[in-house]
Amino acid sequence: MKWNLDDIPVFLAIIERGGISAAANTLGMPKSTVSTTLTRLEQDLGLRLIDRSSRSLRITAEGEVFYRQAQQIMEQALATDSLMADLGSVAKGRLKVALPPAFSEEFVASHLLDFHQQHPEIDLEIVITSQGAELIRDQVDIAVVVGELEDSELVSLPLIRGQLIWVSSPEWLAQNRLPESLDELRTLVQICESRYALRRLPVYFDKDIHYLDLSYGVIRVNHPLIVRRMLMLGGGISMLPQHYCVKQLAEKSLIQILPHIRLELA
Repeated sequence: MKWNLDDIPVFLAIIERGGISAAANTLGMPKSTVSTTLTRLEQDLGLRLIDRSSRSLRITAEGEVFYRQAQQIMEQALATDSLMADLGSVAKGRLKVALPPAFSEEFVASHLLDFHQQHPEIDLEIVITSQGAELIRDQVDIAVVVGELEDSELVSLPLIRGQLIWVSSPEWLAQNRLPESLDELRTLVQICESRYALRRLPVYFDKDIHYLDLSYGVIRVNHPLIVRRMLMLGGGISMLPQHYCVKQLAEKSLIQILPHIRLELA
């Protein structure tokens, strides 16, 4: 590359300020230096970037192309400079985070000591809550929310895309047979998360969509780890997000069952 990257800010200033004198004032450079830089850049490129034959400068077609490319180069350079500065800085300041109870116990608690040791300058406050985003949006910096985010003004990123699975304990399965119909399955569900009991639960079974009503005769709790614990103690059959069963499935303290009865929501 024959031309100098350091000439780009000068060229951009000439175009954006509308002339060499204005660019010189903005950059705090002598007018002659700005003019010399432009001439050198044109010579290095072998192109006429700005027509200086009239009173006002006029950018040429080649100059337009170079201007757009130069803007991108400067944006990338500034972004890189900012990124490298961040890498060398120490994270610090106040951070207030809202977490659901089960998520905090299962995925966060065991990492808090490492986080505190790695980022001692962060003043971290964790709020354990089952409240929806609309109740916590003005009180915290970051919130983990279970389910769909209804407030379109909040910026959201998917954290875990969970799959609901049917599970039971090996002890219960050793003493009971699996259900052959949805009606029979319904009688074997003794506990479930409240969010699944508050509506008709769509399930795919026997090549069609059916609906399971768990709004009565079932213990309802807004904490999946309690559901998991009751199932491990022999409390029948129920559904759980798969990410809350990984260890238990590996250890066979829970067994995944009924793959042909697919839950259509997570």
